[in-house]
Amino acid sequence: MTATVKSSPLGLTVLVLLHHRPLHPYGIQQLLKRWGKVHVVNVGQRAGLYRTIERLQAGGLIAVRQTERDQLYPERTVYEVTDEGRVVTRDWLEQMLAVPKAEFPVFPAALSNMLMLSPAEVLPILERRAARLADRRAELERQTADAEVGLPRITLIENEYLLAVLGAEERWLQGVMSDLRDGSLTWSAEMLAAFQEASEPTSDE
Repeated sequence: MTATVKSSPLGLTVLVLLHHRPLHPYGIQQLLKRWGKVHVVNVGQRAGLYRTIERLQAGGLIAVRQTERDQLYPERTVYEVTDEGRVVTRDWLEQMLAVPKAEFPVFPAALSNMLMLSPAEVLPILERRAARLADRRAELERQTADAEVGLPRITLIENEYLLAVLGAEERWLQGVMSDLRDGSLTWSAEMLAAFQEASEPTSDE
């Protein structure tokens, strides 16, 4: 009996790559980098890729095709997608495309606790974020511009989405920073304490 495998962006991407041809983990990692998938899946740590491969194999979604031996390289295990893996790949892909997932990214969580800092402290921090967003956008734009001429749009559709999201965040962030600079967005410990006191129910309620 195989274990149920929870869907993940990296798991889906590994399955899709193995639809094209059998690969060993190093080959998968190289393709992810070559195709620019590092912007949408986390492959910074090779251990994470190996854990994902182990889960896919334990769930019967991939299987060992062969073991390659070469004097120049360590022994490499080549994996292929199974028939069950092909079915699951389509199911995962349809779910991820159609159903917005309740995710909990870091930035909104930090924003919700930003009131612990003063407006004067927050502004330079957000300016650093804005600079990093601009750098990331420039990198994605450069990658898109450097793509092979005539490359079908679908092959870089994730870059298109990421650029749209980055652009929206940059515009919002610039607005917030502008409001911090002119004082239309402000707060203080005294202001927040007064609001909390006013919003607490009285003993008569």
